Amino acid sequence: MLSGNKRQKSPSRRFLLILGGGLFVAIFAFGLIVIFDDNMFSNLARGQRIGFGSLIIIYAFLRFFRILKKREDEI
Repeated sequence: MLSGNKRQKSPSRRFLLILGGGLFVAIFAFGLIVIFDDNMFSNLARGQRIGFGSLIIIYAFLRFFRILKKREDEI
């Protein structure tokens, strides 16, 4: 019934995928808040806030793609 690449993920792998997805959403939202909220990091100039928020968003994507990447030793 399950053949090739369509095998079910182990419960621990599924849990880590869900947890990683939640962390992606939280980190991405934090990056957006840093960029668009004038009260957060108010001591930084607008350009610095945009740069810092962009770095946070890039970090969120890097974490998410690393979670999705299938390891060679996994089934």
